[in-house]
Amino acid sequence: MSNIKLIINNDAKKEKEKFFIKRELQCILDLYAKMVSNGTWRDYSFSSGSREISFDVYQRASDQPVLRILKNLKPNYYNEKFLIKDKNGTILKKSENLDKLINKTSWNNLKLIK
Repeated sequence: MSNIKLIINNDAKKEKEKFFIKRELQCILDLYAKMVSNGTWRDYSFSSGSREISFDVYQRASDQPVLRILKNLKPNYYNEKFLIKDKNGTILKKSENLDKLINKTSWNNLKLIK
């Protein structure tokens, strides 16, 4: 009983925002399954930092990511909460809503640079 600690000011919301929430992750994984089935994407990974979390997409496992779907934890503007970047770090699309960002992007017309 001496090892029990009382945690005060436990803010669950801050911990929840350090990763994609379930709805966001389901949306991304649905897109990933669709793109894998048509042969465009091969592999993925997650990466995180103090300002952003990203879902990185690969054409081959040994390459660098060709696309990154990011959740910006500290956006400067309201429409920069979710971003799509290419492998050079150029912002291709941005939105405040991940569902809209994924649904309005024409993934088949998006050119992946090799």
